[in-house]
Order: sequence, then C-alpha cells, then structure tokens
Amino acid sequence: MTALKNTRSALTGHLTVLCPCRCYLLDGISKGAWLNRSSIIFAGKDKWSVDPRVSIVSSVGDKHEYSLQIQRVDVSDDGQYTCSIQSERNPRPKLLNLIVKVPPKIYDISSNITVNEGSNVSLICTASGKPEPSISWRHITPLARKYDSGEYLNITGITRDQAGDYECSALNDIASPDTKTVKVTVNFAPSIHETKSHGVGLGRTALLRCEAAAVPWPTFEWYKGEKRIIKGQGIEIKNLNTRSVLTMTNMTEDRYGNYTCVASNKLGTANASVPLIRKCSPAAAGSTWRFWVWLRRMWPHILLQDFLLEG
Repeated sequence: MTALKNTRSALTGHLTVLCPCRCYLLDGISKGAWLNRSSIIFAGKDKWSVDPRVSIVSSVGDKHEYSLQIQRVDVSDDGQYTCSIQSERNPRPKLLNLIVKVPPKIYDISSNITVNEGSNVSLICTASGKPEPSISWRHITPLARKYDSGEYLNITGITRDQAGDYECSALNDIASPDTKTVKVTVNFAPSIHETKSHGVGLGRTALLRCEAAAVPWPTFEWYKGEKRIIKGQGIEIKNLNTRSVLTMTNMTEDRYGNYTCVASNKLGTANASVPLIRKCSPAAAGSTWRFWVWLRRMWPHILLQDFLLEG
C-alpha cells in the first residue's frame, strides 16, 4: 500500500482531493475504508456518510486508487482522517491530518458613534479565521496613523482632530485582509477663527464675513451694540455651514461701527467683533490732500498731526 503523508492543507470553499494521500488497492482484492475521526465515511465502495460533498476517486490506470475527495471544503472538515486497507499481506492504516485554512472575516465591529470632545472612546473589532487573524487599527487621515494591534482601540480624551473614519483590518496571511470602518464624530463648541470686513463709502454695499469651527454646525446671529441685525431694508444674512455673510446695501452713516458675530451650537457660544469703517472716496481723499498742501504753504510751521487732530 502506498504510504500516506501526514498533513494536507486546504482552503475553505475549494475542491480538494486528499492527494498525495492515496491508498492503492494493488491486488484489486484488498478492502479499503475511510474514517473521519471515529466515523466511517466509506467502507469499500459503500458510502456511509450522508455528506454529498465526499466521494471516492475512481481507479487510475492499472492501480486501484482509493482516494477520498471532498468538494467545497469547510472548516468542519478539519481534523484527522484514516485510510485503512485490509490486506492479507499487511493491513496498515495510515493517518492524515487535514488542516483547513480560513481567510480572515470581521464579524463584529462597533457602530458609528458621536461623542463630545474630551470623552473617552472604546472601539471593538472581532474577526474569525484559521490561523487566528491579527487585528490592527488605523485612523484614515493623510498621515494614516496606526495604532497598537488588538481587538480594542481605546482613545482617552478624544479631540476634534481625532474625528473621522477608523479602519479595522484582520489579517492571517491566507488571503487579503478583511477591513471595515467605524465613523467617529466629535462634537465641540464653536470657535470663531476668521472675520473680515472692508471699509466702504456712503451709498455703497458692505460685506462682513464670519467663519467658525464647530460640530454640529453653528447657527449665526449678528448684532450692532445690543441690537440684533435682522433681514430687510437692504440687509441680507446668508449662513452656509460654518460661514455667515452679512450684506448691507446703500450704506448710511448710522450703519458704520462695530458689529458682533455670534456662533452657537448645543455645546456653547463664541463671539467676535467685526468693525465696519467708512472709507473716503478717492475724490474726497484727493481734496483733503490738496487742502493740506495749501495749508502748509500758508503756515509752514503747522504739523500734520495738528491738522489731523483739528480735523
């Protein structure tokens, strides 16, 4: 009887023949049997197993092959098999250990979560496979920061910069890694990081802009002194996500001064002053300069700061 090798590996879902684990009935008279652990699969040509995936390979040439074939290998097929040949000369059972390898598969991962800045976050990712897969985490950013391996990812005192997608990867070198992502949203109170305004002349259109960082997106309000600015009479307020623009047409004298932009969400409020100054027209500025030149001719001792103070 041809000797059986000790170990055979197969990947789940693939067709496998327990080759080179063959038992040859050389004399055509010997009887064979295949067992899985203590369960008989085949005794001679009689099939004892109800599993439709298993069969005996037919004869090859002049040799009476007695190989066991398993289709669509499953992890349940893993284990020890025995090929037993009963021969008058030398009945010798041979053992085969079938190792079924399973690609990594993530079967549980944390749901997308929303937390407030400063909270502690714990994410979990579990996977199956054979060999047992290793699990790693990374924050999907331009830097793609990697974290220590393991099922759990713990972040203490999370910051707004740590918001985003976190990828769990399970790898066991059998196939490509299995990956899944968790989205972490970090809420934080508004902070105004940019304001802009441009001096305009009477009758012109003024634009004041205010930008704030916040999650959730902030709501905006504008004030001049204690009075809230509302739409109408040449005033328009447009809010888009993290930006607010205050537009005032046909500027009048009473609209110049300091404005306050207020950004709010459920976690807090921020405000910033936005000054709007009157800008002289080029013609008016030219007239003022010509008057100063004439004044210096008439009274050479006068200083510019004295002129400005008097003005």
